[in-house]
Amino acid sequence: MRYRIGRSDGFSLLEVMIALAIVAIALITLLGLSNRTVLVQDRIQNLTRATLLAQQLMSEQEIQVADAVAVGETREGVFDDPFSDFSWRIYFEDTMIPQVQQIHVQVSWGRAQLNEQVELISFVAAGGR
Repeated sequence: MRYRIGRSDGFSLLEVMIALAIVAIALITLLGLSNRTVLVQDRIQNLTRATLLAQQLMSEQEIQVADAVAVGETREGVFDDPFSDFSWRIYFEDTMIPQVQQIHVQVSWGRAQLNEQVELISFVAAGGR
Protein backbone atom coordinates (compact mmCIF):
# COMPACT_ATOMS: atom_id res chain seq x y z
CA MET A 1 0.00 0.00 0.00
CA ARG A 2 1.32 3.40 -0.90
CA TYR A 3 0.75 6.55 1.10
CA ARG A 4 0.85 9.99 -0.38
CA ILE A 5 2.86 12.35 1.66
CA GLY A 6 2.16 16.09 1.49
CA ARG A 7 -0.89 15.73 -0.72
CA SER A 8 -4.52 15.58 0.31
CA ASP A 9 -7.66 14.90 -1.66
CA GLY A 10 -9.99 17.16 0.42
CA PHE A 11 -10.21 20.77 1.50
CA SER A 12 -8.15 22.10 4.33
CA LEU A 13 -9.76 23.65 7.38
CA LEU A 14 -8.51 27.08 6.34
CA GLU A 15 -10.18 26.82 2.92
CA VAL A 16 -13.48 25.80 4.50
CA MET A 17 -13.35 28.70 6.97
CA ILE A 18 -12.63 31.22 4.21
CA ALA A 19 -15.51 29.85 2.12
CA LEU A 20 -17.89 30.11 5.10
CA ALA A 21 -16.74 33.69 5.77
CA ILE A 22 -17.49 34.66 2.15
CA VAL A 23 -20.93 33.06 2.34
CA ALA A 24 -21.65 34.81 5.65
CA ILE A 25 -20.68 38.22 4.24
CA ALA A 26 -22.90 37.63 1.21
CA LEU A 27 -25.88 36.66 3.40
CA ILE A 28 -25.45 39.70 5.64
CA THR A 29 -25.37 41.96 2.57
CA LEU A 30 -28.53 40.36 1.18
CA LEU A 31 -30.35 40.76 4.50
CA GLY A 32 -29.38 44.44 4.57
CA LEU A 33 -30.73 44.91 1.06
CA SER A 34 -34.03 43.28 1.94
CA ASN A 35 -34.40 45.59 4.96
CA ARG A 36 -33.71 48.59 2.73
CA THR A 37 -36.27 47.32 0.22
CA VAL A 38 -38.96 47.22 2.92
CA LEU A 39 -38.19 50.83 3.92
CA VAL A 40 -38.28 52.03 0.30
CA GLN A 41 -41.56 50.17 -0.28
CA ASP A 42 -43.11 51.88 2.76
CA ARG A 43 -42.02 55.31 1.49
CA ILE A 44 -43.40 54.62 -1.99
CA GLN A 45 -46.68 53.39 -0.54
CA ASN A 46 -47.09 56.58 1.54
CA LEU A 47 -46.20 58.73 -1.45
CA THR A 48 -48.82 56.97 -3.58
CA ARG A 49 -51.49 57.31 -0.88
CA ALA A 50 -50.72 61.00 -0.41
CA THR A 51 -50.90 61.63 -4.16
CA LEU A 52 -54.27 59.91 -4.45
CA LEU A 53 -55.63 61.79 -1.43
CA ALA A 54 -54.39 65.09 -2.90
CA GLN A 55 -56.04 64.30 -6.23
CA GLN A 56 -59.29 63.57 -4.40
CA LEU A 57 -59.15 66.90 -2.56
CA MET A 58 -58.28 68.76 -5.76
CA SER A 59 -61.26 67.19 -7.55
CA GLU A 60 -63.56 68.22 -4.72
CA GLN A 61 -62.23 71.79 -4.87
CA GLU A 62 -62.67 71.96 -8.63
CA ILE A 63 -66.28 70.78 -8.28
CA GLN A 64 -67.03 73.30 -5.50
CA VAL A 65 -65.44 76.20 -7.37
CA ALA A 66 -68.86 77.80 -7.81
CA ASP A 67 -68.69 78.72 -4.11
CA ALA A 68 -67.01 82.06 -3.67
CA VAL A 69 -63.62 81.50 -2.11
CA ALA A 70 -61.58 84.35 -0.69
CA VAL A 71 -58.08 84.66 -2.06
CA GLY A 72 -55.57 83.86 0.65
CA GLU A 73 -58.06 81.66 2.44
CA THR A 74 -56.45 78.55 3.92
CA ARG A 75 -58.20 75.36 4.92
CA GLU A 76 -56.51 72.63 6.94
CA GLY A 77 -57.47 69.27 8.34
CA VAL A 78 -56.69 65.62 8.90
CA PHE A 79 -58.11 62.76 6.86
CA ASP A 80 -60.49 60.26 8.46
CA ASP A 81 -59.45 56.70 9.26
CA PRO A 82 -57.71 54.73 7.76
CA PHE A 83 -55.71 57.75 6.56
CA SER A 84 -55.48 59.62 9.86
CA ASP A 85 -51.66 59.79 9.50
CA PHE A 86 -52.13 62.21 6.60
CA SER A 87 -53.00 65.90 7.01
CA TRP A 88 -54.04 68.35 4.32
CA ARG A 89 -53.84 72.05 3.58
CA ILE A 90 -55.60 73.96 0.80
CA TYR A 91 -55.03 77.58 -0.12
CA PHE A 92 -56.09 79.84 -2.97
CA GLU A 93 -54.19 82.52 -4.87
CA ASP A 94 -55.10 85.01 -7.54
CA THR A 95 -53.49 84.88 -10.95
CA MET A 96 -52.78 87.54 -13.54
CA ILE A 97 -56.13 86.69 -15.11
CA PRO A 98 -58.92 87.99 -12.84
CA GLN A 99 -61.33 85.17 -13.70
CA VAL A 100 -58.84 82.43 -12.78
CA GLN A 101 -57.71 81.24 -9.35
CA GLN A 102 -54.81 79.03 -8.46
CA ILE A 103 -55.53 76.20 -5.99
CA HIS A 104 -52.75 74.58 -3.95
CA VAL A 105 -53.44 71.24 -2.26
CA GLN A 106 -50.78 69.89 0.10
CA VAL A 107 -50.92 66.48 1.75
CA SER A 108 -48.27 65.69 4.34
CA TRP A 109 -47.47 62.74 6.58
CA GLY A 110 -44.79 61.63 9.01
CA ARG A 111 -42.50 63.94 10.93
CA ALA A 112 -42.33 67.58 9.88
CA GLN A 113 -38.52 67.49 9.89
CA LEU A 114 -38.55 65.02 7.00
CA ASN A 115 -40.79 67.32 4.92
CA GLU A 116 -42.80 64.42 3.55
CA GLN A 117 -45.52 65.99 1.46
CA VAL A 118 -47.18 66.11 -1.93
CA GLU A 119 -48.42 69.35 -3.47
CA LEU A 120 -50.78 69.70 -6.41
CA ILE A 121 -51.47 73.01 -8.12
CA SER A 122 -54.39 73.66 -10.45
CA PHE A 123 -56.07 76.61 -12.11
CA VAL A 124 -59.85 77.04 -12.11
CA ALA A 125 -62.32 79.66 -13.15
CA ALA A 126 -63.05 81.82 -10.12
CA GLY A 127 -66.59 81.30 -8.83
CA GLY A 128 -68.99 83.97 -7.76
CA ARG A 129 -67.47 86.72 -9.92
